[in-house]
Amino acid sequence: MYVYPVVSRRSGGVSVGVNLNPNNACNWACAYCQVEGLVRGAAPRIDLELLSQELEDFLRLATTPTWMEEHAPAGARRITDLALSGNGEPTTSTQFDEVVQRVITARDRLELDVPIVLITNGSRVHVEEVQRGLRSMGGAGGQVWFKLDRATATGREEVNRIQGGAERIADQLTAAAGCCPTRVQTCMFTVDDQPPAEAELDAYVSLLEDQVKAGVQLDGVTLYGLARPSMQPGAERLGRVSPEWLEALAERVRAATGLPVAVHP
Repeated sequence: MYVYPVVSRRSGGVSVGVNLNPNNACNWACAYCQVEGLVRGAAPRIDLELLSQELEDFLRLATTPTWMEEHAPAGARRITDLALSGNGEPTTSTQFDEVVQRVITARDRLELDVPIVLITNGSRVHVEEVQRGLRSMGGAGGQVWFKLDRATATGREEVNRIQGGAERIADQLTAAAGCCPTRVQTCMFTVDDQPPAEAELDAYVSLLEDQVKAGVQLDGVTLYGLARPSMQPGAERLGRVSPEWLEALAERVRAATGLPVAVHP
């Protein structure tokens, strides 16, 4: 099954997810990941016909008042986006550009006025089929939500369990924003009751400031805290930052970059 609904606090309604990683495989292993049984790897081969059928069938169902009343709280009874997301990194699919076309076709066939969103770690934005898909999304009013949790090499290794620091992130952000409108999204949390160190926050704000100064067109930033328990080793060490802490960081980002910042504690 490829299609699933989520009542999303970040989008303020029902986000219809398209899961390209039903094998629970990802090229990252983020400390806060909620996927149980996560493994390192890539997306499997996608049955495009089945995906299209599932998506169209679900969209017809979800646009009925009865479904919304039964499955979504008051104030969130609307479809806000179609999200390429799920149980791993969606751009690891070698069929990514074909999937994007299928999602655009389903949306347009049902005459839904909602954006298509890619939730990505940005690690494969230089790959040809990924860029084709991103350009198609951009032309169809879509948006990239680009994961940027930490800006130092040490922070990324601790949080995302991958290598590479600010220079790599800057290249990936530039590539993504050059293909499709891009918004940064960042998960902040405590480890052993301690929030990220000041040096880490300085590096994060500086990276965003440098991107803006370089002319990279970013749509904004979303800062959010832990909503559901991590399913990864060491999850017991993680905790939520306070709403006040998160808002203070948002003010720093706004002041340094001029970007709009949304906060979801």
